[in-house]
Amino acid sequence: MAFWPAFFATRTAGPKWGFCPDGSAEGSGGQDPLRLREIWKKARRTAKIRDYLRAGRVPWSRGYEEYREDQLELTLRPGNPHPDPLPEGFGTCLDERIVEIPWLFSRLPSGAARLLDAGSTLNREICLEHPLLRQRKVHVCTLEPEADCFWQKGVSYLFEDLRRLPYRDGWFDEVACLSVLEHIGMDNTRHYTKDARFQEAAPDGAIFSMKEFFRVLRPGGTLYLTVPFGRAVSHGWLRIFDRAGLEELLGSFPATRREICVYRYSVRGWQACRMEEAADAVFFDVHAGKPWTPSQPACSGAVCCVALQKSA
Repeated sequence: MAFWPAFFATRTAGPKWGFCPDGSAEGSGGQDPLRLREIWKKARRTAKIRDYLRAGRVPWSRGYEEYREDQLELTLRPGNPHPDPLPEGFGTCLDERIVEIPWLFSRLPSGAARLLDAGSTLNREICLEHPLLRQRKVHVCTLEPEADCFWQKGVSYLFEDLRRLPYRDGWFDEVACLSVLEHIGMDNTRHYTKDARFQEAAPDGAIFSMKEFFRVLRPGGTLYLTVPFGRAVSHGWLRIFDRAGLEELLGSFPATRREICVYRYSVRGWQACRMEEAADAVFFDVHAGKPWTPSQPACSGAVCCVALQKSA
C-alpha cells in the first residue's frame, strides 16, 4: 500500500505570463497555439490555488478543487510510502476524496482487468494516468454526461441508472463505486440531472445497485465501495450511513471476503479509526447555505471504505 505522500507539498509557484486581448500570449513568437493554451491553463490553475491558500483554505471556495486535485496527484504518485498512521494534519480542510481514492489504489492489484467505475469518481486525468488504471480497460457508467471525457485514453462511457446496469452477467473483474451509493434513490435533480424521474426519496435504491454490482462481477471479482459514515441522516440529495445502514447495504452482496476501513476527519486532518469512533461523525452540506468553520469537515465527517469479493 504505497500511494500516500510523504506529506503535502504546496505547489504554488508557477510561470507568470502576459496575455493579449485576443487570447494570445505576449511575445509568443508564433508558438503552437495548443501549447500556449496549456501554458495559460496552468497559469490560471496556479493563480486559483494561490488565491485559495491566501484566503485561508476555505473548502469549496475559489481554487479549492484545483488544490485538492494537486494534493491527490501527489498522493497517487507511485513510490510514495504508506505511513501508518497517517501524518498529523493529513488532508486538512479537504474532503474525503483525499483518502478514499488513494485507499482504492492501494488495494488494486497490478495486472490487466476490466473495471467499472460506477458513478464516475475515477473520471479524472490524475486517476486514469496512474499505472494501475492504464493496465485496465475502464468503463464509466454514470447518470449524465460530464465535461471531462477521456475517450482518447480508451475509456468507455454509458449514461444509465446504476440500479439497472446495461452489462451482461460476469462482465467485470472489478467494480469501483466511490461516494456514489448515498445518492442512489435520492433527489438527484438538485445537483446532478434535470430529469424529473430522479427526484426521488427511496434510499433503498442503493441495495438494488449492490445487487447489480454483484451480477456484473465475474466469480472471484471484487467490489470496492465507499460511503459517508456517521449519524444516519438524510439531506434530501444524499444520505449518511450508520452501522445498521451499512450492514444492511453490505448484506445485499454475498461476499467470501470483506475488508472495512474507516477514516474520520478532525482538526488534525484525516485519520484511520474504529467504526465506533466515527459513529457520531457529521456531514457538512455546502449547499445548505451555512458558513464553514475550521472545526468542521469539508464534506463527510467520516468515510467507510469496503472491499467485497464475490465467491469464485
